[in-house]
Amino acid sequence: MRRSKRMRSPDGWIAKYSWEERVEVHKRPKRSSPSGERERQPGRTHHYKTYERCHISSKRLECREHKAREASLEHGGYTGRVDKVRETERGKDGNRCSQSSAPKGRSRCSSREFQRSRNHSPCTDLRSHHRKRTKSIEDDEEGHLVYHNGDMLRARYEIVGTLGEGAFGKVVECLDHSKSNTRVALKIIKNIERYREAAMSEVDVLERINSLDEEKRFACVRMLDWFDHHGHICIVFELLGLSTYDFLKENGFMPFTLNQIRCMADQIFRAVHFLHRNKLTHTDLKPENILFVDSNYKIKYNFKMKREERALKRLDVKVVDFGNATYDDEHHTSLVSTRHYRAPEVILELGWNQACDVWSLGCILIEFYLGLTLFQTHDSKEHLAMMERVLGPIPANLLQKTRKRRFVHHDKLDWDEHSSAGRYVRKHCKPLKQYMSSKTPEHELLFDLLQKMMEYDSSKRITLDQAIGHPFFNQLRKERK
Repeated sequence: MRRSKRMRSPDGWIAKYSWEERVEVHKRPKRSSPSGERERQPGRTHHYKTYERCHISSKRLECREHKAREASLEHGGYTGRVDKVRETERGKDGNRCSQSSAPKGRSRCSSREFQRSRNHSPCTDLRSHHRKRTKSIEDDEEGHLVYHNGDMLRARYEIVGTLGEGAFGKVVECLDHSKSNTRVALKIIKNIERYREAAMSEVDVLERINSLDEEKRFACVRMLDWFDHHGHICIVFELLGLSTYDFLKENGFMPFTLNQIRCMADQIFRAVHFLHRNKLTHTDLKPENILFVDSNYKIKYNFKMKREERALKRLDVKVVDFGNATYDDEHHTSLVSTRHYRAPEVILELGWNQACDVWSLGCILIEFYLGLTLFQTHDSKEHLAMMERVLGPIPANLLQKTRKRRFVHHDKLDWDEHSSAGRYVRKHCKPLKQYMSSKTPEHELLFDLLQKMMEYDSSKRITLDQAIGHPFFNQLRKERK
Protein backbone atom coordinates (compact mmCIF):
# COMPACT_ATOMS: atom_id res chain seq x y z
CA MET A 1 0.00 0.00 0.00
CA ARG A 2 1.08 3.56 -0.48
CA ARG A 3 2.64 5.22 2.53
CA SER A 4 2.43 8.82 3.63
CA LYS A 5 5.50 10.98 4.16
CA ARG A 6 3.54 13.39 6.32
CA MET A 7 5.16 12.63 9.63
CA ARG A 8 7.51 14.10 12.16
CA SER A 9 8.84 10.75 13.23
CA PRO A 10 10.88 8.66 10.81
CA ASP A 11 9.42 5.59 12.44
CA GLY A 12 5.93 6.20 11.12
CA TRP A 13 2.76 8.12 11.51
CA ILE A 14 2.98 8.45 15.30
CA ALA A 15 0.35 10.48 17.11
CA LYS A 16 0.61 11.03 20.85
CA TYR A 17 -2.14 11.87 23.28
CA SER A 18 -2.07 15.10 25.14
CA TRP A 19 -2.79 14.81 28.87
CA GLU A 20 -6.34 16.07 28.47
CA GLU A 21 -7.05 13.84 25.50
CA ARG A 22 -5.91 10.80 27.49
CA VAL A 23 -8.34 11.74 30.25
CA GLU A 24 -11.09 12.15 27.66
CA VAL A 25 -10.44 8.74 26.21
CA HIS A 26 -10.74 7.07 29.62
CA LYS A 27 -14.02 8.90 30.26
CA ARG A 28 -15.58 7.81 26.99
CA PRO A 29 -16.64 4.33 25.93
CA LYS A 30 -13.91 2.66 23.91
CA ARG A 31 -14.82 2.43 20.28
CA SER A 32 -12.93 1.69 17.12
CA SER A 33 -12.18 4.44 14.60
CA PRO A 34 -12.51 3.11 11.08
CA SER A 35 -12.41 6.49 9.37
CA GLY A 36 -9.24 7.63 11.07
CA GLU A 37 -6.78 5.78 8.90
CA ARG A 38 -4.71 8.85 8.27
CA GLU A 39 -3.77 9.24 11.93
CA ARG A 40 -4.03 5.67 13.10
CA GLN A 41 -1.71 3.96 10.64
CA PRO A 42 1.91 4.57 9.62
CA GLY A 43 0.62 5.72 6.27
CA ARG A 44 -2.46 6.04 4.18
CA THR A 45 -3.82 3.71 1.60
CA HIS A 46 -6.37 4.01 -1.16
CA HIS A 47 -8.73 6.94 -1.45
CA TYR A 48 -11.89 4.85 -0.98
CA LYS A 49 -10.82 3.89 2.51
CA THR A 50 -12.77 6.23 4.77
CA TYR A 51 -16.53 6.02 4.69
CA GLU A 52 -17.51 5.60 8.33
CA ARG A 53 -20.05 7.56 10.31
CA CYS A 54 -20.69 8.39 13.92
CA HIS A 55 -23.46 9.12 16.43
CA ILE A 56 -26.09 6.56 17.05
CA SER A 57 -28.63 6.72 19.85
CA SER A 58 -30.72 4.24 21.73
CA LYS A 59 -33.88 5.93 20.48
CA ARG A 60 -32.79 5.69 16.87
CA LEU A 61 -31.78 2.05 17.33
CA GLU A 62 -35.14 1.29 18.90
CA CYS A 63 -36.86 3.00 15.99
CA ARG A 64 -34.89 1.01 13.44
CA GLU A 65 -35.38 -2.27 15.28
CA HIS A 66 -39.10 -1.59 15.47
CA LYS A 67 -39.18 -0.95 11.72
CA ALA A 68 -37.20 -4.11 11.09
CA ARG A 69 -39.60 -6.19 13.18
CA GLU A 70 -42.62 -4.70 11.40
CA ALA A 71 -41.13 -5.39 7.99
CA SER A 72 -40.18 -8.92 9.01
CA LEU A 73 -43.72 -9.65 10.15
CA GLU A 74 -45.40 -8.09 7.14
CA HIS A 75 -43.03 -9.21 4.40
CA GLY A 76 -41.37 -12.24 5.89
CA GLY A 77 -37.91 -10.72 5.52
CA TYR A 78 -35.41 -8.38 7.11
CA THR A 79 -35.41 -4.82 5.83
CA GLY A 80 -31.67 -4.55 5.84
CA ARG A 81 -32.04 -1.02 7.21
CA VAL A 82 -30.18 -0.01 10.35
CA ASP A 83 -28.29 3.19 11.04
CA LYS A 84 -24.60 2.85 11.67
CA VAL A 85 -22.42 3.78 14.56
CA ARG A 86 -20.49 6.84 13.51
CA GLU A 87 -16.77 6.22 13.93
CA THR A 88 -15.11 9.52 13.08
CA GLU A 89 -11.88 10.05 14.93
CA ARG A 90 -8.96 9.24 14.81
CA GLY A 91 -6.89 6.50 16.24
CA LYS A 92 -3.89 7.63 18.18
CA ASP A 93 -4.82 11.27 18.11
CA GLY A 94 -6.88 10.47 21.18
CA ASN A 95 -10.16 11.31 19.53
CA ARG A 96 -13.25 9.24 20.04
CA CYS A 97 -16.78 10.18 19.17
CA SER A 98 -18.99 10.38 22.21
CA GLN A 99 -22.11 8.25 22.00
CA SER A 100 -25.31 10.19 22.43
CA SER A 101 -28.04 8.44 24.33
CA ALA A 102 -30.74 10.81 23.12
CA PRO A 103 -29.67 13.15 20.34
CA LYS A 104 -31.99 15.93 19.31
CA GLY A 105 -33.55 16.33 15.91
CA ARG A 106 -34.44 14.14 13.01
CA SER A 107 -34.30 10.39 13.01
CA ARG A 108 -33.21 8.54 9.92
CA CYS A 109 -35.99 5.98 10.04
CA SER A 110 -36.94 6.24 6.39
CA SER A 111 -40.31 5.65 4.81
CA ARG A 112 -38.49 3.50 2.25
CA GLU A 113 -37.95 0.67 4.75
CA PHE A 114 -40.58 -1.62 3.29
CA GLN A 115 -39.49 -0.98 -0.28
CA ARG A 116 -35.94 -1.89 0.69
CA SER A 117 -37.12 -5.09 2.33
CA ARG A 118 -38.85 -6.12 -0.87
CA ASN A 119 -35.98 -5.14 -3.11
CA HIS A 120 -33.10 -6.50 -1.05
CA SER A 121 -34.43 -8.84 1.66
CA PRO A 122 -30.94 -9.81 2.82
CA CYS A 123 -31.99 -11.74 5.90
CA THR A 124 -34.55 -11.78 8.65
CA ASP A 125 -32.66 -9.86 11.35
CA LEU A 126 -29.16 -9.00 12.51
CA ARG A 127 -28.81 -12.39 14.20
CA SER A 128 -29.19 -14.11 10.87
CA HIS A 129 -25.72 -12.82 9.93
CA HIS A 130 -24.30 -15.32 12.39
CA ARG A 131 -26.12 -18.31 10.97
CA LYS A 132 -24.19 -21.02 9.21
CA ARG A 133 -23.23 -20.00 5.69
CA THR A 134 -22.21 -22.00 2.66
CA LYS A 135 -18.63 -23.26 2.63
CA SER A 136 -17.81 -20.98 -0.31
CA ILE A 137 -18.46 -17.89 1.83
CA GLU A 138 -15.71 -17.31 4.39
CA ASP A 139 -14.52 -14.46 6.60
CA ASP A 140 -11.02 -13.98 7.91
CA GLU A 141 -10.21 -13.40 11.59
CA GLU A 142 -10.85 -9.66 11.29
CA GLY A 143 -14.26 -10.08 9.66
CA HIS A 144 -13.17 -9.28 6.09
CA LEU A 145 -14.80 -11.28 3.33
CA VAL A 146 -12.38 -13.79 1.85
CA TYR A 147 -12.53 -13.32 -1.92
CA HIS A 148 -10.47 -13.98 -5.05
CA ASN A 149 -10.24 -12.26 -8.39
CA GLY A 150 -12.95 -13.68 -10.62
CA ASP A 151 -15.43 -14.17 -7.77
CA MET A 152 -18.97 -12.99 -8.52
CA LEU A 153 -21.10 -11.06 -6.05
CA ARG A 154 -24.86 -11.09 -6.50
CA ALA A 155 -24.31 -12.85 -9.85
CA ARG A 156 -23.48 -9.42 -11.21
CA TYR A 157 -20.24 -7.94 -9.90
CA GLU A 158 -17.01 -9.73 -10.91
CA ILE A 159 -14.04 -8.86 -8.69
CA VAL A 160 -10.97 -7.95 -10.74
CA GLY A 161 -8.70 -6.42 -8.09
CA THR A 162 -8.34 -4.76 -4.70
CA LEU A 163 -8.31 -0.96 -4.55
CA GLY A 164 -7.81 -0.41 -0.84
CA GLU A 165 -8.35 -1.63 2.70
CA GLY A 166 -9.40 0.02 5.94
CA ALA A 167 -10.75 -0.79 9.37
CA PHE A 168 -14.29 -0.87 7.90
CA GLY A 169 -13.49 -3.44 5.20
CA LYS A 170 -12.04 -3.49 1.70
CA VAL A 171 -12.73 -1.78 -1.59
CA VAL A 172 -12.48 -3.81 -4.78
CA GLU A 173 -12.71 -3.01 -8.45
CA CYS A 174 -15.45 -4.95 -10.19
CA LEU A 175 -16.93 -5.48 -13.62
CA ASP A 176 -20.68 -4.88 -13.57
CA HIS A 177 -21.98 -7.57 -15.93
CA SER A 178 -25.43 -6.00 -16.02
CA LYS A 179 -23.97 -2.76 -17.40
CA SER A 180 -21.78 -3.95 -20.28
CA ASN A 181 -18.89 -4.75 -17.92
CA THR A 182 -18.69 -1.21 -16.62
CA ARG A 183 -15.95 -0.88 -13.99
CA VAL A 184 -17.14 0.11 -10.52
CA ALA A 185 -15.70 0.44 -7.03
CA LEU A 186 -17.38 -1.88 -4.53
CA LYS A 187 -16.85 -1.43 -0.81
CA ILE A 188 -17.24 -4.66 1.17
CA ILE A 189 -17.94 -3.95 4.84
CA LYS A 190 -16.69 -6.31 7.54
CA ASN A 191 -19.15 -8.88 8.86
CA ILE A 192 -19.30 -7.10 12.22
CA GLU A 193 -22.51 -5.55 13.51
CA ARG A 194 -21.21 -2.05 14.28
CA TYR A 195 -19.72 -1.76 10.78
CA ARG A 196 -22.92 -3.00 9.17
CA GLU A 197 -24.84 -0.35 11.08
CA ALA A 198 -22.32 2.28 10.04
CA ALA A 199 -22.59 1.25 6.40
CA MET A 200 -26.38 1.45 6.42
CA SER A 201 -26.23 5.00 7.74
CA GLU A 202 -23.86 5.88 4.91
CA VAL A 203 -26.28 4.34 2.45
CA ASP A 204 -29.01 6.59 3.84
CA VAL A 205 -26.93 9.74 3.30
CA LEU A 206 -25.80 8.68 -0.17
CA GLU A 207 -29.36 7.92 -1.26
CA ARG A 208 -30.43 11.35 -0.11
CA ILE A 209 -27.58 13.02 -1.98
CA ASN A 210 -28.45 11.06 -5.13
CA SER A 211 -32.12 12.02 -4.89
CA LEU A 212 -31.33 15.71 -4.28
CA ASP A 213 -28.96 15.85 -7.26
CA GLU A 214 -30.65 13.71 -9.88
CA GLU A 215 -29.17 15.86 -12.67
CA LYS A 216 -25.62 15.26 -11.34
CA ARG A 217 -24.85 18.97 -11.23
CA PHE A 218 -22.67 18.80 -8.15
CA ALA A 219 -19.33 17.08 -7.71
CA CYS A 220 -20.41 14.44 -5.19
CA VAL A 221 -19.62 10.75 -5.65
CA ARG A 222 -22.58 8.64 -6.81
CA MET A 223 -23.72 5.50 -5.10
CA LEU A 224 -24.89 3.06 -7.77
CA ASP A 225 -26.16 0.15 -5.70
CA TRP A 226 -25.97 -1.55 -2.33
CA PHE A 227 -26.78 -5.02 -1.05
CA ASP A 228 -26.11 -7.48 1.75
CA HIS A 229 -23.74 -10.32 0.88
CA HIS A 230 -23.91 -12.92 3.65
CA GLY A 231 -23.58 -10.31 6.40
CA HIS A 232 -21.29 -7.98 4.46
CA ILE A 233 -22.95 -4.73 3.44
CA CYS A 234 -21.64 -3.89 -0.04
CA ILE A 235 -21.84 -0.37 -1.46
CA VAL A 236 -21.22 0.19 -5.17
CA PHE A 237 -19.73 3.51 -6.32
CA GLU A 238 -18.71 4.94 -9.63
CA LEU A 239 -15.03 4.24 -10.19
CA LEU A 240 -12.91 7.37 -9.85
CA GLY A 241 -9.23 8.14 -10.13
CA LEU A 242 -6.59 9.00 -7.54
CA SER A 243 -7.27 11.27 -4.62
CA THR A 244 -5.72 14.73 -4.78
CA TYR A 245 -3.38 13.68 -1.97
CA ASP A 246 -2.24 10.54 -3.78
CA PHE A 247 -1.64 12.52 -6.96
CA LEU A 248 0.43 15.07 -5.04
CA LYS A 249 2.40 12.27 -3.46
CA GLU A 250 3.06 10.43 -6.70
CA ASN A 251 4.06 13.76 -8.31
CA GLY A 252 6.75 14.33 -5.70
CA PHE A 253 4.52 16.76 -3.76
CA MET A 254 4.78 19.26 -6.60
CA PRO A 255 2.13 21.93 -5.87
CA PHE A 256 -0.83 22.47 -8.15
CA THR A 257 -0.78 25.62 -10.26
CA LEU A 258 -2.99 28.59 -9.42
CA ASN A 259 -5.29 27.85 -12.36
CA GLN A 260 -5.60 24.21 -11.31
CA ILE A 261 -6.44 25.25 -7.74
CA ARG A 262 -9.07 27.69 -9.00
CA CYS A 263 -10.72 25.05 -11.20
CA MET A 264 -10.76 22.37 -8.49
CA ALA A 265 -11.81 24.75 -5.71
CA ASP A 266 -14.80 25.96 -7.71
CA GLN A 267 -16.10 22.39 -8.06
CA ILE A 268 -15.38 21.47 -4.44
CA PHE A 269 -16.97 24.64 -3.04
CA ARG A 270 -20.13 24.11 -5.06
CA ALA A 271 -20.38 20.47 -3.99
CA VAL A 272 -19.99 21.26 -0.28
CA HIS A 273 -22.27 24.29 -0.60
CA PHE A 274 -24.88 21.89 -2.02
CA LEU A 275 -24.54 19.83 1.18
CA HIS A 276 -24.82 22.93 3.35
CA ARG A 277 -27.97 24.09 1.56
CA ASN A 278 -29.47 20.70 2.36
CA LYS A 279 -28.59 20.96 6.06
CA LEU A 280 -25.60 18.63 5.96
CA THR A 281 -22.07 19.23 7.19
CA HIS A 282 -19.42 16.97 5.67
CA THR A 283 -17.11 17.18 8.76
CA ASP A 284 -14.21 15.24 7.21
CA LEU A 285 -12.95 17.23 4.25
CA LYS A 286 -9.33 16.54 3.34
CA PRO A 287 -7.29 15.89 0.17
CA GLU A 288 -7.85 12.13 0.53
CA ASN A 289 -11.60 12.71 0.21
CA ILE A 290 -11.35 14.71 -3.01
CA LEU A 291 -10.85 12.41 -5.99
CA PHE A 292 -10.07 13.11 -9.59
CA VAL A 293 -12.68 11.71 -11.95
CA ASP A 294 -9.80 10.72 -14.21
CA SER A 295 -6.22 10.98 -12.94
CA ASN A 296 -4.56 10.17 -16.26
CA TYR A 297 -1.64 12.46 -17.00
CA LYS A 298 1.13 13.23 -19.41
CA ILE A 299 4.74 13.92 -18.52
CA LYS A 300 6.07 17.46 -18.90
CA TYR A 301 9.45 18.92 -18.14
CA ASN A 302 9.44 21.75 -15.60
CA PHE A 303 12.32 24.02 -16.63
CA LYS A 304 12.01 26.12 -13.48
CA MET A 305 12.30 23.09 -11.18
CA LYS A 306 14.54 21.20 -13.63
CA ARG A 307 12.55 18.02 -13.31
CA GLU A 308 9.80 16.06 -14.99
CA GLU A 309 6.31 16.30 -13.57
CA ARG A 310 2.87 14.86 -14.20
CA ALA A 311 0.35 17.10 -15.92
CA LEU A 312 -3.28 16.06 -15.47
CA LYS A 313 -5.36 15.73 -18.61
CA ARG A 314 -8.57 16.60 -16.74
CA LEU A 315 -9.22 18.61 -13.59
CA ASP A 316 -12.69 17.24 -12.81
CA VAL A 317 -12.93 16.23 -9.14
CA LYS A 318 -15.54 14.75 -6.81
CA VAL A 319 -16.04 14.90 -3.06
CA VAL A 320 -16.34 11.50 -1.38
CA ASP A 321 -16.80 10.01 2.10
CA PHE A 322 -20.20 11.22 3.27
CA GLY A 323 -20.23 8.68 6.07
CA ASN A 324 -19.35 11.43 8.55
CA ALA A 325 -21.91 13.90 7.22
CA THR A 326 -24.11 15.30 9.98
CA TYR A 327 -27.51 16.92 9.63
CA ASP A 328 -27.97 20.32 11.27
CA ASP A 329 -30.60 18.99 13.67
CA GLU A 330 -28.68 15.85 14.64
CA HIS A 331 -26.51 15.45 17.69
CA HIS A 332 -23.08 17.00 17.07
CA THR A 333 -20.25 15.02 18.61
CA SER A 334 -17.54 17.09 20.26
CA LEU A 335 -14.72 15.97 17.94
CA VAL A 336 -14.89 15.84 14.16
CA SER A 337 -12.50 16.18 11.23
CA THR A 338 -9.05 14.78 10.64
CA ARG A 339 -6.51 16.54 12.83
CA HIS A 340 -4.76 18.67 10.20
CA TYR A 341 -8.04 20.12 8.89
CA ARG A 342 -9.79 20.57 12.23
CA ALA A 343 -11.22 24.01 12.95
CA PRO A 344 -10.25 25.89 16.13
CA GLU A 345 -13.80 25.81 17.50
CA VAL A 346 -13.66 22.00 17.39
CA ILE A 347 -10.33 21.87 19.24
CA LEU A 348 -11.58 24.35 21.84
CA GLU A 349 -14.95 22.53 22.08
CA LEU A 350 -16.93 25.70 21.46
CA GLY A 351 -19.51 23.90 19.33
CA TRP A 352 -19.33 23.59 15.57
CA ASN A 353 -21.52 24.01 12.52
CA GLN A 354 -21.10 24.14 8.75
CA ALA A 355 -18.33 26.74 9.15
CA CYS A 356 -15.97 23.93 10.18
CA ASP A 357 -16.12 22.67 6.58
CA VAL A 358 -15.02 26.11 5.36
CA TRP A 359 -11.95 26.01 7.61
CA SER A 360 -11.07 22.52 6.36
CA LEU A 361 -11.35 23.69 2.76
CA GLY A 362 -9.03 26.61 3.50
CA CYS A 363 -6.44 24.13 4.82
CA ILE A 364 -6.90 22.00 1.70
CA LEU A 365 -6.39 24.91 -0.70
CA ILE A 366 -3.14 26.00 0.89
CA GLU A 367 -1.98 22.38 0.81
CA PHE A 368 -2.68 22.33 -2.92
CA TYR A 369 -0.69 25.57 -3.20
CA LEU A 370 2.29 24.38 -1.14
CA GLY A 371 2.20 20.66 -1.84
CA LEU A 372 2.56 20.13 1.92
CA THR A 373 0.31 20.07 4.98
CA LEU A 374 0.10 23.44 6.72
CA PHE A 375 -0.55 22.25 10.28
CA GLN A 376 1.69 19.20 10.68
CA THR A 377 1.06 18.16 14.27
CA HIS A 378 -0.69 15.63 16.49
CA ASP A 379 -1.18 17.66 19.66
CA SER A 380 -4.08 20.04 20.21
CA LYS A 381 -2.16 22.78 22.03
CA GLU A 382 0.66 22.64 19.49
CA HIS A 383 -1.97 22.81 16.75
CA LEU A 384 -3.37 26.02 18.27
CA ALA A 385 0.16 27.43 18.56
CA MET A 386 0.70 26.73 14.86
CA MET A 387 -2.51 28.58 14.07
CA GLU A 388 -1.28 31.57 16.04
CA ARG A 389 2.05 31.49 14.21
CA VAL A 390 0.27 31.48 10.83
CA LEU A 391 -2.83 33.57 11.54
CA GLY A 392 -2.02 35.66 14.61
CA PRO A 393 -3.30 35.42 18.20
CA ILE A 394 -6.50 33.55 18.95
CA PRO A 395 -9.11 36.10 20.11
CA ALA A 396 -9.36 36.30 23.90
CA ASN A 397 -13.15 35.91 23.83
CA LEU A 398 -12.80 32.45 22.28
CA LEU A 399 -10.20 31.37 24.83
CA GLN A 400 -12.42 32.65 27.64
CA LYS A 401 -15.29 30.41 26.48
CA THR A 402 -13.38 27.16 26.06
CA ARG A 403 -13.71 24.30 28.50
CA LYS A 404 -10.14 23.32 27.65
CA ARG A 405 -8.74 25.42 30.48
CA ARG A 406 -5.30 23.82 30.35
CA PHE A 407 -4.83 25.52 26.97
CA VAL A 408 -5.29 28.98 28.47
CA HIS A 409 -3.35 31.24 30.83
CA HIS A 410 -4.51 34.82 31.48
CA ASP A 411 -6.81 34.73 28.43
CA LYS A 412 -3.93 33.76 26.15
CA LEU A 413 -2.77 30.45 24.75
CA ASP A 414 -0.56 28.81 27.38
CA TRP A 415 2.43 28.19 25.13
CA ASP A 416 6.17 28.27 25.75
CA GLU A 417 7.87 29.48 22.58
CA HIS A 418 11.29 28.49 23.96
CA SER A 419 10.42 24.82 24.50
CA SER A 420 11.32 22.13 21.98
CA ALA A 421 7.73 22.19 20.76
CA GLY A 422 7.90 25.97 20.50
CA ARG A 423 11.05 25.74 18.39
CA TYR A 424 9.38 23.15 16.19
CA VAL A 425 6.43 25.47 15.57
CA ARG A 426 8.68 28.43 14.75
CA LYS A 427 10.68 26.29 12.34
CA HIS A 428 7.74 24.75 10.49
CA CYS A 429 5.24 27.61 10.44
CA LYS A 430 5.30 31.24 9.38
CA PRO A 431 2.74 34.02 8.86
CA LEU A 432 0.24 33.19 6.13
CA LYS A 433 1.31 35.83 3.60
CA GLN A 434 4.91 34.62 3.77
CA TYR A 435 3.83 31.42 2.05
CA MET A 436 3.03 33.35 -1.13
CA SER A 437 5.29 32.29 -3.99
CA SER A 438 4.39 35.38 -5.99
CA LYS A 439 3.05 38.87 -5.29
CA THR A 440 0.89 39.01 -8.40
CA PRO A 441 -2.78 40.05 -8.03
CA GLU A 442 -3.99 36.47 -8.61
CA HIS A 443 -1.89 35.14 -5.73
CA GLU A 444 -3.04 38.06 -3.56
CA LEU A 445 -6.65 37.14 -4.28
CA LEU A 446 -6.10 33.50 -3.31
CA PHE A 447 -4.52 34.48 -0.01
CA ASP A 448 -7.28 37.00 0.68
CA LEU A 449 -9.76 34.15 0.25
CA LEU A 450 -7.69 31.87 2.48
CA GLN A 451 -7.54 34.54 5.20
CA LYS A 452 -11.33 34.81 5.17
CA MET A 453 -11.81 31.02 5.21
CA MET A 454 -9.43 30.60 8.14
CA GLU A 455 -11.04 33.18 10.39
CA TYR A 456 -10.89 32.02 14.03
CA ASP A 457 -14.43 33.13 14.89
CA SER A 458 -16.78 30.79 13.03
CA SER A 459 -19.54 33.42 13.13
CA LYS A 460 -17.30 35.79 11.13
CA ARG A 461 -15.87 33.17 8.78
CA ILE A 462 -16.81 33.48 5.13
CA THR A 463 -19.60 31.16 3.98
CA LEU A 464 -19.22 28.97 0.90
CA ASP A 465 -21.87 31.02 -0.87
CA GLN A 466 -19.70 34.09 -0.32
CA ALA A 467 -16.52 32.18 -1.18
CA ILE A 468 -17.93 31.09 -4.56
CA GLY A 469 -18.51 34.79 -5.35
CA HIS A 470 -14.98 35.83 -4.29
CA PRO A 471 -12.92 37.73 -6.93
CA PHE A 472 -10.47 34.81 -7.01
CA PHE A 473 -13.04 33.03 -9.21
CA ASN A 474 -13.67 35.99 -11.56
CA GLN A 475 -11.53 34.42 -14.29
CA LEU A 476 -13.72 31.30 -14.32
CA ARG A 477 -16.86 33.41 -14.51
CA LYS A 478 -15.45 35.29 -17.50
CA GLU A 479 -14.60 32.02 -19.26
CA ARG A 480 -18.16 30.76 -18.81
CA LYS A 481 -19.75 33.78 -20.46
